[in-house]
Amino acid sequence: MTSSIRYSAAKYLISACEIKGLPSDQGVEVAFIGRSNSGKSSALNTITGIKGLARTSSTPGRTQMINFFDLGQECRLVDLPGYGYAKVPKPLKEKWTRFTNDYLESRESLRGLVLVMDIRHPLKEQDWQIINWTAQCELPCHVLLTKVDKLKANKARSAHHQVVNELFDYDNVTVEVFSSQDRTGLAEVQSTLDEWFSESE
Repeated sequence: MTSSIRYSAAKYLISACEIKGLPSDQGVEVAFIGRSNSGKSSALNTITGIKGLARTSSTPGRTQMINFFDLGQECRLVDLPGYGYAKVPKPLKEKWTRFTNDYLESRESLRGLVLVMDIRHPLKEQDWQIINWTAQCELPCHVLLTKVDKLKANKARSAHHQVVNELFDYDNVTVEVFSSQDRTGLAEVQSTLDEWFSESE
């Protein structure tokens, strides 16, 4: 496996709504997770440079299944359902949560988790739950603070530093700012993904 993945070669592979529908648990996967409306799907589209690869919507909660994107060389990007959207019916939210938890806890090919947060609203309760879970599992977690273009530079720096300070004791967590609008942080997140994929040779 090479250390540099061609993200522009990403292709939709499959969507699943239950564990038995997942693709074969071989190769390497990096999963993206975050609150609804955090910019998760937009981040995936920006990272790959493929508009519309991950479906975006003005209505939060659009990702209702686990979506897999093939990068070749048995490497995959995975788009997990968003969480925290109040208008989704409770039974459906509970189903998504169970399915997502089952995926995270059982998937052997999962090598890292990108936790997407709106830089204006970081570190909510469910974000902390995910961070603590990755720490317990010693799974690398890369926090992507999206929508940095919505803040003035000094406020963006302050928000970034605050999150970094709060996560200082987590050895498995890295943090960066990102914007799908102006591509801030694109090279950095691709470099992190490259490391995760290459370390799994």
